[in-house]
Amino acid sequence: MLDIKRIRQNPDELRDALKKRNSPLDITELLNLDAARRDVLGQVEALKNRRNEESKKVAQLKRAGEDASAIMEEMRKVGDEIAEMDRKTAEIDAQIADILMRLPNLPHESVPVGKDDTENVEQRRWGEPRQFGWEPKAHWDIGDKLGILDFEAAAKISGARFTVYRGLGARLERAVINFFMDTHAADGYVEVLPPYMVSRATMTGTGQLPKFEEDAYKVFTGKQGEAPADQDTFLIPTAEVPVTNLYRDMILDGDQLPIRHCAYSACFRAEAGSAGRDTRGLIRQHQFNKVEMVKITKPEQSYDELESMTRQAEKVLQLLGLPYRVVCLSTGDMGFSAAKTYDIEVWMPSYGRYVEISSCSNCEDFQARRAQIRYRDGAKGKPQLCHTLNGSGVAVGRTVAAILENYQNEDGSVTVPEALRKYMGVDVIR
Repeated sequence: MLDIKRIRQNPDELRDALKKRNSPLDITELLNLDAARRDVLGQVEALKNRRNEESKKVAQLKRAGEDASAIMEEMRKVGDEIAEMDRKTAEIDAQIADILMRLPNLPHESVPVGKDDTENVEQRRWGEPRQFGWEPKAHWDIGDKLGILDFEAAAKISGARFTVYRGLGARLERAVINFFMDTHAADGYVEVLPPYMVSRATMTGTGQLPKFEEDAYKVFTGKQGEAPADQDTFLIPTAEVPVTNLYRDMILDGDQLPIRHCAYSACFRAEAGSAGRDTRGLIRQHQFNKVEMVKITKPEQSYDELESMTRQAEKVLQLLGLPYRVVCLSTGDMGFSAAKTYDIEVWMPSYGRYVEISSCSNCEDFQARRAQIRYRDGAKGKPQLCHTLNGSGVAVGRTVAAILENYQNEDGSVTVPEALRKYMGVDVIR
């Protein structure tokens, strides 16, 4: 959430940011509501001052034994006016909060301006795409032939965009999870295993609600429609949501920062607007596994921590020997809560292109303001908003897809990357 004071002082900054993000949002209503709120607050303050002065007169009249009923009746009416204005202020506050909750973060000055993903800027590449002596197969065909990915069974029991892993396919998925978690833990991330269901307040704290409610899976614990809205629970779209909210409504000791966590979780996304090739196989699923990195930092630490987080996501791909590239997302492709994002894209032979496998974002104080995550330096220091960061370390299903495609053999088998062999217990999947 953005700071209303910052918007009030420099509305053109936000207008320019919305233009860069290709957002149709207009802040005129917000500015008018903010002006109306300050006007009402001024009137309330004047009425309260008047009531205080008149109360002194009442006390004086009573001490002198004189009748103060007329003034008291007038002050009763003033009290009613104040109550009505307080109600009006609360109503305006709710309208302002609703608009602020739907405004995206301001892009960092280093983010390239662009209309969409075609204007993302490549930062670097690692590894060379493998040259095959035959036409490489897609991972869904490889998995089906090996009997390790069963899309038909998943469709029968759950619907489209789900997968049943079998045998060494299930073991490969588990091996990737354990490898990622062990690698990040060795780099100083404290492991968390969070709940997969969270409250509305938790989803709101990291920016998933209210804007993306239609893409979320809502869970009803009783009869549908009975529970109050603030008691709704949702299946998490990423472990970023529960892990970041561990620190909601807290004032942290500045000496604790930065805090670094890694977390495995299943993730659930409706992805209603997605279509095309990515709906096949493991690339875009309604349920998938992911290892997430989360950081809580001081403002002056956050951009160094973004760079190190991105390098740590790259590290696991390097250890797996998977070619990739890193791109900085343009303003038109960046996520709602992010001030700056690096995407890591892995090479997929059957696609003939790089496909996103990780996003690492600095949200600055956008989430921290919503979730009230603050810190202070020293016992008497003034509480300040933290910066929050998150990054896929990385998407597990997409990693399995990349392994199947990049390590496939002409006979239909798949060589297991060396880094995973101690987890798998085999060198080749046949």
